Amino acid sequence: MSNENPATPICDGMRAAGQWNRDWQPMAELDADWTEKFMAMVSAPLNSGVIDPKTFEMLAIAVDASVTHMYGPGVRRHTRRALALGVTPEQITAVLQLTAMLGLHTMSLGAPILVEEMENHRRSLFGDESEG
Repeated sequence: MSNENPATPICDGMRAAGQWNRDWQPMAELDADWTEKFMAMVSAPLNSGVIDPKTFEMLAIAVDASVTHMYGPGVRRHTRRALALGVTPEQITAVLQLTAMLGLHTMSLGAPILVEEMENHRRSLFGDESEG
């Protein structure tokens, strides 16, 4: 832990706006400068105006709901904000449906391998004889 107290305006602003996740606090305590830079990177698309707030919230829902993340508190926080910004439940449902497609790749990758290996296993047990 550093003895210095670097300026953390982004993190401070997130705390003041109620957007700070208490799970991030240990990161901030261990390395406030790194945490500030990370939060600046994550919020850059929104803060720069490149992405409008509704789109940002829908992307945040997708990231937090994704099979690799599955972070319920973030999904809830960003869903709440999206609804407050006027995003419809149907739009949020569409985001969740699209995000669910990430899991489909598990089957599209694994199923053909399983079929191939089942065939290889059958051949190893019964030889290469063709059915009759």
